[in-house]
Amino acid sequence: MVIAPKHTVHKEFNETTIEAFRDKAEAIVLERRQQKGDPVVSLSAHETASLVQELQVHQIELEMQNHELRTTQYELDAERSRYFDLYDLAPVGYLTLSEEGRVLEANLTAATMLGMTRAELIQEHIERFVYIDDQDNYYLYRKKFFMLSGNQSCELRFVDNSQRHFWVQLIARSLQVVKGTSIVRLIVSDINDKKTYEQELSRIAQHDALTNLPNRILLADRLNQAMIQVQRHGGHLAVVYLDLDGFKLINDNYGHDVGDELLVAVSNLMKLTLREGDTIARLGGDEFIAILIDLTCLDDVIPLLKRLLDVVSQPIVVDDLSLNVTASMGVSFYPQATLVDAEQLLRQADQAMYQAKLAGKNRYHIFDAKQDSMLREHFEMVEILQNAIKKSEFVLFFQPKVNMRTGVITGAEALIRWQHPERGLLQPVDFLPIIEGHELSIAMGEWVLNTALTQMEAWQQVGLNIPVSVNITARQLKDESFVERLAAILAAHPKVDPSHLELEVLETSKLDNIAVTAQIMTSCKVLGVSFSLDDFGTGYSSLAYLQRLPIQTIKIDQMFIRNMLHNEDDITILSGILSLASAFKRHIIAEGVETVEHGHQLLKMGCDCAQGYVIARPMPADDFVAWSKTWQPDASWQAIGASAA
Repeated sequence: MVIAPKHTVHKEFNETTIEAFRDKAEAIVLERRQQKGDPVVSLSAHETASLVQELQVHQIELEMQNHELRTTQYELDAERSRYFDLYDLAPVGYLTLSEEGRVLEANLTAATMLGMTRAELIQEHIERFVYIDDQDNYYLYRKKFFMLSGNQSCELRFVDNSQRHFWVQLIARSLQVVKGTSIVRLIVSDINDKKTYEQELSRIAQHDALTNLPNRILLADRLNQAMIQVQRHGGHLAVVYLDLDGFKLINDNYGHDVGDELLVAVSNLMKLTLREGDTIARLGGDEFIAILIDLTCLDDVIPLLKRLLDVVSQPIVVDDLSLNVTASMGVSFYPQATLVDAEQLLRQADQAMYQAKLAGKNRYHIFDAKQDSMLREHFEMVEILQNAIKKSEFVLFFQPKVNMRTGVITGAEALIRWQHPERGLLQPVDFLPIIEGHELSIAMGEWVLNTALTQMEAWQQVGLNIPVSVNITARQLKDESFVERLAAILAAHPKVDPSHLELEVLETSKLDNIAVTAQIMTSCKVLGVSFSLDDFGTGYSSLAYLQRLPIQTIKIDQMFIRNMLHNEDDITILSGILSLASAFKRHIIAEGVETVEHGHQLLKMGCDCAQGYVIARPMPADDFVAWSKTWQPDASWQAIGASAA
């Protein structure tokens, strides 16, 4: 009987093979009989054939099992290869950690990432590879491994075996392997390129493109952080607002490219001058902010400020050009007696820098809270006065000028008053000092000129045709467009003879450049107006003014008139002023004549013209007309005049 093979892998049986099976079969039968105690007898042909057939079937089955085993082994090898590809060669590192943080398993990527073999990595503490500055962050992250379910993720820096540090993302999941024992599966992703890109984007967003200094965004963050540190640890910080003096001139003369190179050079010098931890930032243009930290006392900032001034003023060579700039710096401190925020500190430093500019540049000015309060009040008052002009709250009063000897009304002085809606009629001393030197003084001066000329036109219609004097400030007179604007104002009042308009300049006004002032006055005289010097004898350079300025009239200040009856020194000074006026061929008028006796003395000394309370107080324009019709000098004055005649 031939048994068909079950599998194609069996081999053909030849006579030798059959003979071998037969011998083996006989041996098996004999062994079995011996074991049973049966007598040993030779096998029959049938028994031998059956055994051979059985052995053949068994051989084929063994061969088939071997083939299946080999197939399974092949599949296992293939799976192992795939596992190697997926686990060992994965693009991320895989680590298995014990509860103590020791590495139990690691794939090839993790080992390569850390610069070690897998064998070297096993049993190492993972903390060994955490960058020192991120150890605290990792400690907080690791505590969550066994406290929270689900995946935990964080970003920090690793250090490999060669001490290179790089950014990684860790994703961890805790698994319980035995009751009470857990492990952590850790996925480690190298995100260094991503972080580098993010940091570069952040740098671009937070740094000035030209100088690479921090910009406003980063400045705000650093200032807030510095203020927090002061709150926690004490001490002081300073905010320095720095503006380059003379930079615009360089930009205009040599172009923006040279200006940019100068800015870069100055920025580098300032950065090198400051201490570690300090910040220098560029706001834009030629404006910079420095944050100076860790000041134990306010005086600690002085050497730093001086170093900044020195380094900025150094000559800088750009394209064979030796360029020079200086710096004006304003300084504010934190903390202060009152609560301030970062924006207020910057504004305070800016205000102080402006004061440094006004004081002559190339210097620093420290912000003063009391002064700032006064400045704020001042600015508020200036704004109120601006609104008062718009609301027509100002009025003109007029005080007569007379010849005491003849009784002739020689003119009137226009004096401004503020008809305050709540406080009533306010004198000039209550508001004019507020706008001294301010551009609003020009606007108010022009209002006075226009209003005075309008009133002169109205008086002419009722038969009162007298000169009117108007006070002008040094600020108004020195304005480059003063002559042009005066001409326009006169042109707007063609019915008024310009010679009837007198401009009074306070002798206490500091006229910086007498030559320029004289030129302006001469141009005004061409228009027909005249000038008088008010408060003579109380100012800066009376003789120089008399000698060089085209002034027709001198007004003696009332301080010399008030005590003249009881003070021989005042009489002496008055005699000297009268002699000067005569020598320089100037008209003279006395202010502040309050009693008849004052008038007597002045007339005896040869001063005929005066104004003062004994003659008339300043009055509204309508009252002036009525007063002019009834005015009579004191009879004793007339007597002195008659005797002199």
